[in-house]
Amino acid sequence: MPSPATPVSVIIPTHNRAGFLAQAIDSVLAQTYANFELIVVDDGSTDETQLLLASHGKALVSLRQENLGPAAARNAGIRAASHPLLAFLDSDDQFTRNKLALQVAAMETQPHQLISHTQEIWFRNGQHLNQKKRHAKEGGDIFARSLELCVVGMSTVMVRRELFDRIGLFDESFPCCEDYELWLRASVAQPFLLVDAPLTIKHGGREDQVSVRFQTGMDRFRIRALEKLLSSASLTPVQFCLARKELVRKAVLYGNGCLKHGRREEGQCCLSLAARYS
Repeated sequence: MPSPATPVSVIIPTHNRAGFLAQAIDSVLAQTYANFELIVVDDGSTDETQLLLASHGKALVSLRQENLGPAAARNAGIRAASHPLLAFLDSDDQFTRNKLALQVAAMETQPHQLISHTQEIWFRNGQHLNQKKRHAKEGGDIFARSLELCVVGMSTVMVRRELFDRIGLFDESFPCCEDYELWLRASVAQPFLLVDAPLTIKHGGREDQVSVRFQTGMDRFRIRALEKLLSSASLTPVQFCLARKELVRKAVLYGNGCLKHGRREEGQCCLSLAARYS
């Protein structure tokens, strides 16, 4: 069982978000739990990010790579991490001060759990946003809920390194929805421990966010993730049926949407995929 001072590696990927990044870093450095290292992966920023990171000296580990996307940046942080527990924070989000302390304590009480997540506080364009019921976080077997949408907030997650040994890292071929794809893989066999408190502050609604830039086409990446999942041999018959049904639903909706907006080839491709899995 981990000791009460289990060290944590906190990984922040970032790209051209120097203003928001400063708040994210400060929220980690202000944690009540002191036994952590902070790794910031600069994914090819062209703003003031490098100056900001240099100003923190040895308070953090700074890595820099060409712009390869959030999946590659997180993977670089995972490979560089020194500790058995890994926590993730998007560069425009923040931790509450006791986030690491409460989450480490929860995982120490259940050493068989490989992954945990927490509730979130949402802001959009600076205004507090009440979450819809469908976005509420749950623990245990979340596979069925994870098929429709991403029900795990990236900045809420803490995992044991063993999880990545079992299921692999983020899929770097996904420019977005890479978290949706990973949580699907994880939830096939792993229960999720829920620390039922809002320990992450999430900011949204800006045009620079990946989820906004790909908003009109995000389902094509979710469809691709479901195709990948269905090709694996690890699903139970019930899981396969659920995933197949969701792929068909998404492919029909997205395919018809493409046809409606004049993207005939893409639409027909999606509808053919739906027919194949039907």
